[in-house]
Amino acid sequence: MDVAELDYELPPELIAQQPAAQRDASRLLVYERASAAVSHRRFAELEQELRGELVVVNDTKVVPARIPIEAPKGEVLLLERVEDGIWEGLARPTRRLRPGRRYGPVELIDHLGEGRWRLRLEGEPAGETPLPPYITEPLADASRYQTVYARVPGSAAAPTAGLHFTPELLTRLAVERVTLHVGLDTFRPVGEARLEEHRIHGERYAVEPSAWERIRAADRVLAVGTTTVRVLETLARGGPPAGRTELYITPGFEFRRVDALLTNFHLPRSTLLALVMAFAGVEETRRLYAAAVAERYRFYSFGDAMLIL
Repeated sequence: MDVAELDYELPPELIAQQPAAQRDASRLLVYERASAAVSHRRFAELEQELRGELVVVNDTKVVPARIPIEAPKGEVLLLERVEDGIWEGLARPTRRLRPGRRYGPVELIDHLGEGRWRLRLEGEPAGETPLPPYITEPLADASRYQTVYARVPGSAAAPTAGLHFTPELLTRLAVERVTLHVGLDTFRPVGEARLEEHRIHGERYAVEPSAWERIRAADRVLAVGTTTVRVLETLARGGPPAGRTELYITPGFEFRRVDALLTNFHLPRSTLLALVMAFAGVEETRRLYAAAVAERYRFYSFGDAMLIL
């Protein structure tokens, strides 16, 4: 698949810079695959669209992973804890940084390529909320970049489809949890000309055996976000309860456990958009994104959501 097929036109003013005043006040585009029907709802009305699905969420918690450095001026973005005190991260400006040097609380050990470093961190992460670069406005309340059910620290970015849930809405749904720590693979754009040439580094996940038994036995499963999809489909293919997943979902993929998908609107040329196209269909996804633009939906991390049934 040519990566250009993951392109679409988006007016810059539709990139959400702030979360909705209330989490579940976001808009919800609903797409019924069997009938191709499209409807427009509010997220608070989610339960009215469901058909008894078990709702599976990713309970990872974002760590304060963005650490500014002064000389040279730049930053380190923590990606994953490798062992006690040792992390992998992105550091810039990479060409001006040196292994063995200390930059604030960070000591760079080895350059792993593509701006990635193995590094030693003094203490626990105590940086800034790692907002994506397309969000240029300051965030007044850092908790709005966490889901209300975030529990296990370890992510460099939020599983954003879950940002719309409130505790009240969750009490009205059948919910189960999995954990995938969002790292480089989730937000790294596809740089190759062909989608198949893109390389996945892998991300850590864990699922309680009792949770998987409940998910496996459910009549229908709604995956909240692309990270949840990757966990469920990894286990559906015989993956262990905990480990790393390098599952790369592109059009033509056979879904074995996910029956419905709740997701935000994703960046062009991203593996996340490729996953949505795999689930909903390539042309159908293009049509849905065009409809969302025409209806002035808000896009990306703090934007609105889409439910694919």
